[in-house]
Amino acid sequence: MTFLELAKKRFSVRKFKPDPVKEEDLQYILEAGRIAPSANNAQPWQFIVIQGDAKNDEVNNLYHREWYNDAPVVIILVADHSKSWHRSDGKDHADIDVAIAADHMTLAATEKGLGTCWVCNFDVGKTKEYCGLPEYLEPVVIFPLGYPDVEVDMERHSVKRKPSSEIVVYK
Repeated sequence: MTFLELAKKRFSVRKFKPDPVKEEDLQYILEAGRIAPSANNAQPWQFIVIQGDAKNDEVNNLYHREWYNDAPVVIILVADHSKSWHRSDGKDHADIDVAIAADHMTLAATEKGLGTCWVCNFDVGKTKEYCGLPEYLEPVVIFPLGYPDVEVDMERHSVKRKPSSEIVVYK
């Protein structure tokens, strides 16, 4: 499979089979995040994995959507603002770095036949409390992870994405 085929195959999964995620697949996905590039190679992230008995009502209450509760694994991607690189104008790259790691992880999951969904509209306060995070650690995105119980529409990009003419500028 080419990279573009893989990227087109990835979609936001909101219906999961109850099957547990294979440990080797989970480790593969985490490794994809670990090796992601980051500004100044700071690697300002943590990946908090919740599965099995730990995936309880407290975790389900971090994001209030019924489909989220059905994912067998949840990964909380956390930015470490105390380790992230800051540009000369003060721009903190922690969110960008976590997003790059997250993208690597979503594509690795897709390659392994697993699905994810970027969840950003979660309860940050509850999530910080649940994870016991100090002030400088910020939960950025939550990934429910599991085997999709829906099929991807491989043609959706031709109608649901802006054409190149609207987004590419040559100078």
